[in-house]
Amino acid sequence: MSQTSPYLLVELRVEDEPPPAEVAILADRLYQHNAAVTGWDNGRWLTILVRNEVGDIVAGLHGWTWGQTGFVQTLWVRDDLRGGGLGARLLATAEVEAARRGCREVHLDTHSYQAPGFYRHRGYEVIGELPGWPDQTTRIFLRKTLSDCPSAVVAADQVVE
Repeated sequence: MSQTSPYLLVELRVEDEPPPAEVAILADRLYQHNAAVTGWDNGRWLTILVRNEVGDIVAGLHGWTWGQTGFVQTLWVRDDLRGGGLGARLLATAEVEAARRGCREVHLDTHSYQAPGFYRHRGYEVIGELPGWPDQTTRIFLRKTLSDCPSAVVAADQVVE
């Protein structure tokens, strides 16, 4: 018979702005568990930042690769730079890097008011939807198989449409 954990009696406190280092501990512990259970211990961050002449971030992509899968958590381009191909370059570069790291696919999610057409146009397929979040919008989950991924990073002067 197992003993009752003393932590069941600890007062729980909700935190609106936890220290990032403490949140990182949770992610690290979960990663350690996942690696132990699956045997995949190859997780790496995948971040691409675009800076202007004074070093301010004007666009970027952040995610990770692990267990033959890439995940794009954030892709953002400053409003005045949208529509010129920068987002497509960021995504294509991340896909190439994910493939280089042995990934077979990339996953991401977006909302109906964000960029689902942008991702579909680049070969992503919808694998799930969560309607009503928030309100009358939909969260959309997408995946792309990397077998069609280009073999080299898109050149800096090339616009991918």
